[in-house]
Amino acid sequence: MPIQGNGLAVVVDGDGLSEQQLQGFAAWTNLAETTFLLPPIDPVADYKVRIFTPTQEMLFAGHPTLGSCAAWLHVGGIPKQQGMVRQECGVGIVEIDISQDAYAFVAPPTTIQPLPDQQLQAIIHALEISPDAVRHSAQLDNGPVWQVLQLATAEHVLAVDSSLVKWPAFQLIGLIGAHPPDAECQYEVRMLAPLSGMGEDPITGSLNAAIAHW
Repeated sequence: MPIQGNGLAVVVDGDGLSEQQLQGFAAWTNLAETTFLLPPIDPVADYKVRIFTPTQEMLFAGHPTLGSCAAWLHVGGIPKQQGMVRQECGVGIVEIDISQDAYAFVAPPTTIQPLPDQQLQAIIHALEISPDAVRHSAQLDNGPVWQVLQLATAEHVLAVDSSLVKWPAFQLIGLIGAHPPDAECQYEVRMLAPLSGMGEDPITGSLNAAIAHW
């Protein structure tokens, strides 16, 4: 719905802007992400996008992918293939299904590795999580690199105080826990310490895509 969800600034013609101008404009908007649409380099792609937080460039992000696609279509973009937009970004080509009312992207490949125990213990300590509540952990890389902990229940996830983590000490942290079988949702997911400097992001497409692969 309008004025709900994550905000996104989209510059529909970012061609010719310098790195300093791109990052400076993203800092000025002060939104979690700002994107710049450019002519594609890969002939398969419909357009190229560069994604910036107020402090740095991101190789991939979820809601900027969908928002940039919507903006590109809104200003008259016509995809090479009906019902499918192919976006070129830092992780390569991301396919976006626009055949339905709700657009959906194909999650990019995700590298799954063990989360180093030292980092796991540091996160548990910083967030004051009971070690007994941690079921699994992993380091997931789909452009952003996520340190993800699966906790015993959704209640454990919701109980975590995001203010305990001070950016950028732990970079990107994902938490997931299961709701009871009769609940409206199956899982609770939270993203803490995003690179934009916020304490918590209300929804993070790239994290959810990485968790889905995991």
